[in-house]
Amino acid sequence: MPIVTDKGFAPDDLNAAFVPADDLPADGFSAVDVAPDTDLVPLLIRLDEVAAIRVAFPSFADGRGFTIARQLRRAGFTGRLRAAGHVIADQYAMARRSGFDEVEIDDDLATRQPEAQWLARANWRGHDYQSRLGRRRDAVTA
Repeated sequence: MPIVTDKGFAPDDLNAAFVPADDLPADGFSAVDVAPDTDLVPLLIRLDEVAAIRVAFPSFADGRGFTIARQLRRAGFTGRLRAAGHVIADQYAMARRSGFDEVEIDDDLATRQPEAQWLARANWRGHDYQSRLGRRRDAVTA
């Protein structure tokens, strides 16, 4: 599974075992999987124990993951935040603006939407309506 960053496709270098957010162990975890319908409250009170969070996108039409990313960043999460699943290249800029560091896609999507399509959206700070209007906003604190 390729990982998409602002520099293009990369292998997954996150060597962590993800646990489901709705079944957090009492201790001993550092990576969490979050479904779009997860109650974030139990996770938010334990953010200091988490190094990485992977948010599932079951469909490219399901935007709840963007809201989750924004909530996690506003709650103070500074670790690695990954969108995973059905995120398409056209959504990459939105993913970055909402707080994601990277996007995990499957090999089929990488074939249908090659690296060049993702790189075309890598300048996510410069290609938004706010900058076209002469306003600049920070991706996390806005």
